Amino acid sequence: MWIAAAIGSAFFAGITAILSKCGVKSANSDVATAVRTSVVLAMAWGIVFCRGEGKYVKELKGKELVFLILSGLATGASWVCYYYAIRNGQVSVVVPIDRLSILVTVLFSLAVFREKLSAKGWIGLALLTAGTVCMAVFTG
Repeated sequence: MWIAAAIGSAFFAGITAILSKCGVKSANSDVATAVRTSVVLAMAWGIVFCRGEGKYVKELKGKELVFLILSGLATGASWVCYYYAIRNGQVSVVVPIDRLSILVTVLFSLAVFREKLSAKGWIGLALLTAGTVCMAVFTG
């Protein structure tokens, strides 16, 4: 089931990039970010309440809530940068650069969480990074 969700995530992320480029063609990128964030916010709370999971909100502990808020701030900063970049650049170049977040994520998990990466993992990360850089450089 999680594989189907991951494939759905990749599909919708791709569609998001195309729709976002169309949506910010002549719009202010900050306004576009606000509209997108409002829709995501409404959708997320709608899911929580439709599933009857609103009662779990009060179960969030202080530390968890702080990290979720920090994650939200990072997401907001990412979206502001993303929308500005796709409004002013080529979406076919911006999206691969945006996907370099996998490199940041892996390096952060190694440094902060002391996670380990196998030799195959390092090779895969190097190939993903090299392929992403090539897409960005040779597409533009």
